[in-house]
Amino acid sequence: MNPYQYNQQRWKFTLLIFAALIAAASLLYTNYLVRNLSKSERTKAEVWAMSTRSIITMPDVDDEMITFIYAVRDSLSLPAIIADSRDSIIYWRDLDSTKVLDDNGDKDLVYDPAYFKRQLAIMKKSHPPIIINLPSGGQWFVYYKDSLLLNLLRFFPYVQLTLIAIFLGIAYTVFNSIRKSEQNLVWVGMAKEAAHQLGTPISSLMAWLELVRAKFDAEEDPLLTEMENDVKRLEVVADRFSKIGSTPVLQGHTLYKVVVDFVNYFKVRTSDKIVFNVSGDTKAQAMLNVPLFDWVLENLLKNAANAIESAGRIDIVISENIAKEQIFVDISDTGKGIPRAKFDAVFQPGFTTRKRGWGLGLSLTKRMIDYHKGQIFVKESEIDKGTTFRIILPSNQTYEPAQI
Repeated sequence: MNPYQYNQQRWKFTLLIFAALIAAASLLYTNYLVRNLSKSERTKAEVWAMSTRSIITMPDVDDEMITFIYAVRDSLSLPAIIADSRDSIIYWRDLDSTKVLDDNGDKDLVYDPAYFKRQLAIMKKSHPPIIINLPSGGQWFVYYKDSLLLNLLRFFPYVQLTLIAIFLGIAYTVFNSIRKSEQNLVWVGMAKEAAHQLGTPISSLMAWLELVRAKFDAEEDPLLTEMENDVKRLEVVADRFSKIGSTPVLQGHTLYKVVVDFVNYFKVRTSDKIVFNVSGDTKAQAMLNVPLFDWVLENLLKNAANAIESAGRIDIVISENIAKEQIFVDISDTGKGIPRAKFDAVFQPGFTTRKRGWGLGLSLTKRMIDYHKGQIFVKESEIDKGTTFRIILPSNQTYEPAQI
């Protein structure tokens, strides 16, 4: 696992553990409160039942005691219903005050016995009844349901966890954005400094080449010509780095010619056991920044050449779709291939299969293709048989400026 992936997964795992701890603590504490409040409401219901029984069974109690019992009973606020063994409702409290069980002709109240039947059914399912034994030998049953406060408390942890999840999501997004912004600033600064540092030795090398030609009268020497091409290539590389963070200009180019020109430069600097072949549509036009697109080709061809352990072949096929809205560039090699599970990972910063690789080539490649409003992906790959990368570029499209 590369360091970038490791750090990313570590932060995700840390946030996940933190969220899980908060969730567990919240649920445990809320359940503790719910249990205690539920016991308290059960006690209230029992006291209310006892006070009701006292009123019924002690008719000769003095007025002060009756007043006290009524005060105790009325202070216990809890939705409850008293019913007999036939489920006939005798008394209720703390239900909808706008509805009545018996029609008394009051226009401000709604005659709705079905409402009370529904409430009785709910209460039966909520808690076991409290039994009141009557002096006559019969029984009344006190049913009750949880208060609004207890129901809200049950749902509170889920609301709390939702808010925590939203907060963690926002925090992670902001943190990730800040980290990427800092990384971009570091890379831009390093790139521009590298371009600046390369400027002086490149100029010196060009001057030394001219002196060698003049001293040894070797104007047409092919070795010096190739050296000059490499120095010019260094100038292109320095120019690429100097433009990172700025807005390069895209211009219309024949894609086939751009590809052939770079392959002709690249193949003489690669093993002669690797055969290069460019084929396909020779007239397809695309909006390109040639130095940047050459960088894309360089990264892909270097990876392809490194994947070929001895002799092999690299094919580049250019084609257009039927509507001529997209141009496809397929780069295939006969190398060692990529596991299917790694198709997306190869474009992440830091991913590499080589011991001394930085793992930035394909990440930069994807970014440059994104700038061209295109796509790049692993089209197909098979272990020990080869890999095909596909680049999709739009044709005849007006591009909006963007930073690379």
